[in-house]
Amino acid sequence: MTFEEILDQAIAMVQRRGRVSYRTLTLQFQLNEESLEALKEELIEVHHLAVDQDGKMLVWAGGSSPTPAPAASHLPHQAIAQEDPLSYVAPPFAAPASSDAERRQLTVLFCDLVDSTRLSSQLDPEDLREVVRAYQDTCAKVIARFEGHIAQYLGDGLLVYFGYPLAHEDDAQRAVRAGLGIVEALGQLNTCLAQERGVPLAARLGIHTSLVVVGDVGGGPRQEQLALGETPNLAARLQGLAAPNTVVISAATFQLLGGFFACQSLGTQPLRGLPQPLEVYQVLSESTARSRLEAAGSTGLTPLVSREQEVALLRERWIQVKDGLGQVVLLSGEAGIGKSRLVQVLKEYVAAEPQAWLTPCQCSPYHQNTALYPMIDLLERVALRFEREESPQQKLSKLEGFLVQYGLPLAEAVPLFAALLISPADR
Repeated sequence: MTFEEILDQAIAMVQRRGRVSYRTLTLQFQLNEESLEALKEELIEVHHLAVDQDGKMLVWAGGSSPTPAPAASHLPHQAIAQEDPLSYVAPPFAAPASSDAERRQLTVLFCDLVDSTRLSSQLDPEDLREVVRAYQDTCAKVIARFEGHIAQYLGDGLLVYFGYPLAHEDDAQRAVRAGLGIVEALGQLNTCLAQERGVPLAARLGIHTSLVVVGDVGGGPRQEQLALGETPNLAARLQGLAAPNTVVISAATFQLLGGFFACQSLGTQPLRGLPQPLEVYQVLSESTARSRLEAAGSTGLTPLVSREQEVALLRERWIQVKDGLGQVVLLSGEAGIGKSRLVQVLKEYVAAEPQAWLTPCQCSPYHQNTALYPMIDLLERVALRFEREESPQQKLSKLEGFLVQYGLPLAEAVPLFAALLISPADR
């Protein structure tokens, strides 16, 4: 962290609290004696924003000082902005900051740029600003795709909420997908930065899920909607454990992923401020599962109960299909009552049938803005069998081979299918 960044945060800290001891400033910003004297000089003599009191503390003198906020309401988030992300762990059940505060189950993602100090020494400040803005814009686009909420920009760090203000049933999965998406997007950004600036970027990401209280923190123009509790603190601590361009999650988040991701245990790790070590995992990649049933397949499914009539109806319709009578069956009902499981039972029933091809298409909340996504997914997964690690050229070769089998003219068909299946940047 640069001295200028420390100065800005110290000014905000003294203004918010009204008075701050020199001991607190030393501990908070890890200052040596020379740095503390320089900070006092800037605040007292250069900017005339504070005055010394008894040689022990700074008292705000800049005017319009808000009423000091309770310590629990700002320490976790102020501390996140330091090189050591947190020097204070808030109690897990902090009191609501206002009558409008909400108690929420929240998944917090903390993302921090690796070696930002080295980056600032390599680049002119104006160039550094452009690089950091490109990094933040790249992250913001990925986060928006999974409907996360950027609560704070902390220098080159981002504090992101999944579950507030908009909650989803799969917020933990969305946070992890966003983390992996940020790593992938930074790889693409580095292609441009290497040519234009000669510097690569890397990020560390930590994710934790737990209860928080979300409400107003601060006052006046500096009032923010922030989550109080241990969750943001632990997310920042986990980020500190991550290797560059990796995502580290807590056991609490891991239990909510439902088999949709391949993860590697990192064992129990001691985290400063916590009395007990915490079990953590590194997320390696998304699994190939497209639904909860596929994700649960490795652990086995529970028996299907009290659906004999529905299963019999589906089997009867399948018999009519084999007799040449086309059938359409609509399964409708509330979420969670077993519609997908019924389709799975039918698939298992006809699996041994010759010439049977039963592959459901499925919409995705993460591709609401992608036209024809269910058909794209069906073609990629079943017909063409694209693999995640394949290059665009390999995918194009598979597409050409597939179209040749059906006698389609490649000059006309390839551009049409490629526009649907392969992004313009990859072709």
